[in-house]
Amino acid sequence: MDTNTQGLLLPRSDGAVPGVVDFRGGPAPRASTGRWSAAMFVLGVEIAERFAYHGVSANLISYLTGPLGESTAGAAAAINAWSGVATMLPLLVACVADAWLGRYRTIVLASLLFVVSMGMLTLSSALPAFHSDGCSSFTSKSLACSPSPVQVTIFYISLYLVALAEAGHKPCAQAFGADQFDQHHPKESVSRSSFFNWWYFGMCSGTAATTMVSSYIQDNIGWGLGFGIPCLVMVFALAMFLLGTRRYRYYTSTRSSPFARLARALIALIRGSKSSQSDNALASEDDEFNTEHREEVRGLLRLFPIWATCIIYAVIFSQSSTFFTKQAATLDRRIGQSFKVPPAALQTFISVTIITFIPVYDRLFVPVARRFTRLSSGITMLQRIGTGLVLAMVAMAVAALVEMKRLGVARDAGLVDEPKAALPMSLWWMVPQYVLFGLSDVFAMIGLQEFFYDQVPDALRSLGLAFFLSIFGVGHFLSSFLISAIDGATKKSGASWFSNNLNRAHLDYFYWLLAGLCAVELLAFLIVSRVYVYKKRVAHHDDGAAAVM
Repeated sequence: MDTNTQGLLLPRSDGAVPGVVDFRGGPAPRASTGRWSAAMFVLGVEIAERFAYHGVSANLISYLTGPLGESTAGAAAAINAWSGVATMLPLLVACVADAWLGRYRTIVLASLLFVVSMGMLTLSSALPAFHSDGCSSFTSKSLACSPSPVQVTIFYISLYLVALAEAGHKPCAQAFGADQFDQHHPKESVSRSSFFNWWYFGMCSGTAATTMVSSYIQDNIGWGLGFGIPCLVMVFALAMFLLGTRRYRYYTSTRSSPFARLARALIALIRGSKSSQSDNALASEDDEFNTEHREEVRGLLRLFPIWATCIIYAVIFSQSSTFFTKQAATLDRRIGQSFKVPPAALQTFISVTIITFIPVYDRLFVPVARRFTRLSSGITMLQRIGTGLVLAMVAMAVAALVEMKRLGVARDAGLVDEPKAALPMSLWWMVPQYVLFGLSDVFAMIGLQEFFYDQVPDALRSLGLAFFLSIFGVGHFLSSFLISAIDGATKKSGASWFSNNLNRAHLDYFYWLLAGLCAVELLAFLIVSRVYVYKKRVAHHDDGAAAVM
């Protein structure tokens, strides 16, 4: 059913929630299903998913350039390609979830695939049989182990299975969590807007934990254990998610979703089906819902300009887990007499910034802004995204300046040709760019998530969040292309911008390029956001009155 329309027509009560069912398929009581008590189970599995995914991605460049022996540019391009697949596949998987599987089943299947793929990663990096010299990374640093073709093959198969699991989990979990709040109920509508802030808070908590724990274990104990712990965390989280089954609200439809109708028509066209029965069925649906279907297609297409003007932001986003980590490895990372901070652990500052600032945004900024704007969200979603783009541009400018400083220190210390020597420059120099990345995420990332959930047709919300993720898929692919193209071009004229010896590289040039592209993108975003017309929805103000916006 069209819950957006029915929600406005059906009377509100504290009984069953219109448009949703409980786990048995019966009416879902408002008092015992949904809301925060149900959303917390979904949030829990998402925290574990972040722990598992970042247990792989956060320090992946160290594994590729260390145990697998790849070049810096090659490893960065490979990571961006993998990240691109992980964030483009949700478009396909979300369509399947919206049309056939449902969000709940997709989350369960994706979580199971996470467990299997993480288990394979653990085995490929830990068991002596997969190493050409028979060493084990459970008890020793795998930097001393040369990779065999079998290890490399199994590793990449496992890595792309992780991408597939991510594709199923990412859009469906967030949409399913937001589904636990009735957007037409005054109190639950405000809670749903707040949910997106706390959702990202939980994600970053998982990211921060795995970045600190897994990166230390991987760098100092072994990669097998570093991959194995996130696998076990995912097993526990899946069990907890299943415990919440009785409390969830499940959205249903009395007819097929818009995507299902479109998919059946497309499949029939591909197969060349000419049976009169199929033609009559499709024609009947087209006659009944033709106007609605056209509006749904228009609703998706009008999001494209916003999507396109956020691509460079996604390119910038991909640098924190690749080149930033390689830069950090060259600095003085000592704290105290003996402890050395793992290079990937600096990414924790992004998560800590987000965790610190989200409560400030949600509990201080939004209520103050709400007094002036009369919007339940404080500021509009596009205003929030635009602020994040500005912060991303500033972050890249700061990163470029810090890299210029690092190169100057290498020259002054006479360490240009000693890439493995720690430079007399503290790791704290890099903290501001990580903090700016975190602030940018609070505005742009969460704003984009809410925008692409809220502005798509109700039946396609998983697809809407997958559309949001595809921004980062294209951004990762573009980053991979830029790195490969610039690496090839600059090698011909001298040292590559991405030389394995970072003291002779020019990452500062690359960062200035990204800052410039972000400025152009920001201008385009301002133009398209000024003419964008929001989908009509009910917004509830502080006094409980409702207004259509």
